[in-house]
Amino acid sequence: MLLSLSTWPEVEAYLRNCDAIVVPIGSTEQHGPNGLIGTDAICAEHVACGVGGRTGVLVAPTISVGMAAHHMAFPGSMSHTPTVLISIVREQVMALAAHGFRSFFFVNGHGGNIATINSAFAEIHALRWQAGLPAIRCQLANWWDPAGVAELSQEYYGDVEGSHATASEIAITRHLFPDHAKNVVLDPAVAPTGEFHDAADFRQRFPDGRIGSNPGLSEAKHGERILQSAIAGLVEMLRVFIAMKGA
Repeated sequence: MLLSLSTWPEVEAYLRNCDAIVVPIGSTEQHGPNGLIGTDAICAEHVACGVGGRTGVLVAPTISVGMAAHHMAFPGSMSHTPTVLISIVREQVMALAAHGFRSFFFVNGHGGNIATINSAFAEIHALRWQAGLPAIRCQLANWWDPAGVAELSQEYYGDVEGSHATASEIAITRHLFPDHAKNVVLDPAVAPTGEFHDAADFRQRFPDGRIGSNPGLSEAKHGERILQSAIAGLVEMLRVFIAMKGA
């Protein structure tokens, strides 16, 4: 059940029995020569919808632009500052809380969002407490957190999964959007690894946008299994999160 495809009476009825909602959050940023710019938002959204479909928990619209300042040297990338993203998360949670939602399960698709999302949660809890409002519960779950996802990644890609424009996430988008799969020569096949300081330094050290990955190995059939494993793992995490409310 998607919030965007629901009517207000349906949401009102839903809230009589459940106060939880799944919130996908990703990023709009470069993912190397064969990775779609929307990869992080696409992965988060489809995992979240899969989780919602299996549990009956409502799914909010995807927050598709995240904190991706370090990718801004690559055309097409978009980014919010941490301050703005904190405000977006806070305002969306508080708006939904005004209607009676109390348990917010964020499905994240971008590592660069993690610190900012956790900061937003801290701000939400502080504001809620100061205003004397009912308790709000927030949990962050990255789609790649389940053990089954890591096991499949190791099976398919080993040490060349990488840390950005990973083979796994490119495989998921190939599964979901086969007509948009990009078949390009990656040179080198395995991208370099290392640290970076800012967007310009990122572009200089990793000129094609990848870090440590070889998404030339990505296949749609891999992506289907990885996606289903992510959904199954987060379904269990969500069920535990909901159950903890009554513990």
